Amino acid sequence: MGFPETFKALSVPIRREILVMLKKGKMSAGEIGQKFDMTGATISYHLSQLKKAGLIFETKYKNYIYYEINVSVFEEIMLWFSQFGGNNDEEKD
Repeated sequence: MGFPETFKALSVPIRREILVMLKKGKMSAGEIGQKFDMTGATISYHLSQLKKAGLIFETKYKNYIYYEINVSVFEEIMLWFSQFGGNNDEEKD
């Protein structure tokens, strides 16, 4: 996972909505698709882009694939962002 892929995946509003939905827990593609007015193929495409960016992962159970948020990627992003905020005493020389 690299930041370019992550930010590219996050640049699409539908993908951000999917991530918010997955924040509540794992869901199947069908459950996710019920929330949107688009084809299953389109939902699958967005899920594959999120997965490619490392933002979600899938687990298989019987005949279903469930998607879950990959919290460690968000922690890495937040850690990177945190370097730009707060008190910068070093730069006040």
